[in-house]
Amino acid sequence: MVSSRAVLGVVRCLATAGGVVFYGTLEGYLKAVDAKTGKELYKFKTPSGIIGNVTTYEHRGKQYVAILSGVGGWAGIGLAAGLTDPQAGLGAVGGYAGLRDYTSLGGQLTVFALPGN
Repeated sequence: MVSSRAVLGVVRCLATAGGVVFYGTLEGYLKAVDAKTGKELYKFKTPSGIIGNVTTYEHRGKQYVAILSGVGGWAGIGLAAGLTDPQAGLGAVGGYAGLRDYTSLGGQLTVFALPGN
């Protein structure tokens, strides 16, 4: 059993019954933290920022966690369109100007197999 909820209004997380929470960052990290303590258990750098939902599925008795990375939408408008005016994109270009220092455009699905019983 898993659940998902909004975190900081931008990133979504996935909480597992095993007490691990997965979430992605605009810098492109998929992170796993202990649900009770918040201690980072694992992190992986994807090629681009993560805005979407972490998801999980089972196939042939093995559980997987998947995340789609690829900055887009308002956060990525400056990168995608090459805009530099801070007022462009209703101010999103200025608001996310530093993002180009941490990530790049792209789109990739990254899937991890979880350790099993």
